[in-house]
Amino acid sequence: MKSPQREVTVGRFAPSPTGRMHLGNVYAAVLSWLSARKAGGRWILRIEDLDPQRSKIEYARLLEDDLRWLGLDWDEGGLDGKGPAAPYCQSERSYIYKEYYSKLEALGLTYRCHCRRADILASQAPHQSDGRVVYAGTCRPASAPPFAASADQSGAIRLYVPDSEIVFTDRVYGRQCVNLARECGDFIICRADGVWAYQLAVVADDAAMGVTEVVRGADLLLSAAQQIYLYGLLGLTPPEHAHLPLLCNEAGKRLSKRDGSLAMDALRLSRKPEDILGMVAGLAGITPGQDAISLAELLSEFSWDKIKV
Repeated sequence: MKSPQREVTVGRFAPSPTGRMHLGNVYAAVLSWLSARKAGGRWILRIEDLDPQRSKIEYARLLEDDLRWLGLDWDEGGLDGKGPAAPYCQSERSYIYKEYYSKLEALGLTYRCHCRRADILASQAPHQSDGRVVYAGTCRPASAPPFAASADQSGAIRLYVPDSEIVFTDRVYGRQCVNLARECGDFIICRADGVWAYQLAVVADDAAMGVTEVVRGADLLLSAAQQIYLYGLLGLTPPEHAHLPLLCNEAGKRLSKRDGSLAMDALRLSRKPEDILGMVAGLAGITPGQDAISLAELLSEFSWDKIKV
C-alpha cells in the first residue's frame, strides 16, 4: 500500500452525485483543474457515491455533462472508469477500503461504537453550535491502545486519535495546527450499516490514484487533519491541500444544492460557459471583475497567489 511515485502534479475533482452541481461546486472544480493544468499535470474525476441512499447515477451523468460544457476535461475516471486506478466510483471500491481498514485494525487503533448521534450531541457543551460533533470516547476500550480485536461485529467502527497536534500548511489558509482529540475525537471510518466513511475512502482513493494536490472547500479543513493522520498511520505520503473560501447566496448562507437559482441547470439557461468562468475568476480574485472569459484565458491568468480569502 505504497503511494505511486510522484512525477507530475495530479489533481482531482471528487463530487458526490446527490444533486445538481451549483456554483460552489463549479468553483472548486475549475480551480482544481486550473491548478493541475497550469503545472502541466493530470486531472482525475472520481465519483464519490458512497451513500447508496442519496447518490444517483443520473446526477453523476449530469455533473459530467456540466464539466464538459464548461470545457473541463479529465485524464482519468468518470463513469467510464478509464485509467490505471479503475474503478473510479467509490461504490465499486469497497474491497480497497477493507484492505486499508485491515491495516488500521492490525495496529490496534479501531473499536466498535454503538452510540447514537443524539447521545453524542447530548454530551456536548452548549456553545458548540457549528454542527460539529466531538466524540467523547464513550465506547472506547478502557485500556490504552493497541486495542484487542472485538468479537462484536455490530455498530460503527471508530479510529482512535491521540491528544497531539497535526500540523500542515494550506496553500490558501496557511499554517494549520489541529488537535484531533479536541476538535473531533475518535472518528468513524465505517458506519454501522457497513458503508465506508468519507475519511478512510478519500485517503485510500487519493493514495491509490497518486493524487498530489487536493483543492476543495474550506468546510473540509478539519478533514484534512483527519486524513493526514490516516496517511501517517498507513505509511503514505499526503497530498498538498488548498482549501477555498465558501461561496454564499444572497442571504449570506453557504451555497447548497437546494439553491436552485445558482444550480447548473438554472445557470445554463441564462449564461454561456465563459460567463460562469468569469464569475469564478472574479470570485476567486484571479481577475478584477466577473467579465466573461475563456478557459484558455483563465488558465493563463491563474496563480495561487491571486486567490483571496
